Amino acid sequence: MTAALTRRPVFPFTAIVGQAEMKLSLLLNVIDPKIGGVMIMGDRGTGKTTTIRALADLLPEIEVVADDPFSSHPQDSDLMSDAVKAVLAEGQVLKVTTRKVIMVDLPLGATEDRVCGTIDIEKALAEGVKAFEPGLLAKANRGILYVDEVNLLDDHLVDVLLDSAASGWNTVEREGISIRHPARFVLVGSGNPEEGELRPQLLDRFGMHAEIRTVREAALRVEIVEQRSRFDQDPPAFLAEHQAQQQALQQKIVNAQALLPKVTIDHDLQVQISQVCSELNVDGLRGDIVTNRAAKAIAAFEGRSEATIDDIRRVITLCLRHRLRKDPLESIDSGYKVGKVFAQVFGLELEDAKAA
Repeated sequence: MTAALTRRPVFPFTAIVGQAEMKLSLLLNVIDPKIGGVMIMGDRGTGKTTTIRALADLLPEIEVVADDPFSSHPQDSDLMSDAVKAVLAEGQVLKVTTRKVIMVDLPLGATEDRVCGTIDIEKALAEGVKAFEPGLLAKANRGILYVDEVNLLDDHLVDVLLDSAASGWNTVEREGISIRHPARFVLVGSGNPEEGELRPQLLDRFGMHAEIRTVREAALRVEIVEQRSRFDQDPPAFLAEHQAQQQALQQKIVNAQALLPKVTIDHDLQVQISQVCSELNVDGLRGDIVTNRAAKAIAAFEGRSEATIDDIRRVITLCLRHRLRKDPLESIDSGYKVGKVFAQVFGLELEDAKAA
């Protein structure tokens, strides 16, 4: 049997009803992983895990070096392990294969060794080789790393994840032996605010923050229940029904990734973005950088080579709302404060800013 037939059916991304903030944030991070990941906070049972699995399943297959534990890219040296680079340096031909984008679930009880990988010191000393046992960060390279209830994860481990996500590399050091490997992934964290928030210093390092709420509208709730019921009863038929939409969205993502390097944003708009960040008293420059990246990504997603005020409006709350909190006991802004300052700086009425 083929892998496609033996794989467990995944609920299609295009069939997910509502939760626009979460879906947009995830798509933009797939188009430009340098945005820095998404923190999704919301009620239990709102489809967070289902949506993230659906996104991983939607993405096109990628080329990887065969038998490489880090899913090294066969051409891009930034996404290659040192072993693959050494093979290339010797003039050997790489064996290339394709596979689905991997989604790695990080369990709450994971140790640092499980996440980062371990070095077998005895083997290294006895045989003179760097015996490395890859961890979850190696498996997640060029994929999606999902941490459910990230607000309950040890702060030190969150730091490790965020450092790797930001640098694109994971370094393991034991007893004077150092090994590093590419670890470029889309980091997605989720949690329920009732169980506690992340410290502001850690929260700030997530590129975007999406809020999701339980759907209150009865008709929508019925639609969601019916969709799920139809999928559970006959997954192949449900998937066939959504295949055309899935393929269209997949192609749109591929086109956006190719277009992204050519997308520009006017200097005056960049100045206004920074003015919004300044007036909101956002610490550091991450807010400015992420908003610029996200605005370009949404323009690329819609097939345009220049970002507009409307693109900025649609992403600025997602990029800034979690950077306003200075006190861990404060709640995260729903978006009103960001929207108000955005409207003032860009010379729009608040209602116009919402609808622009």
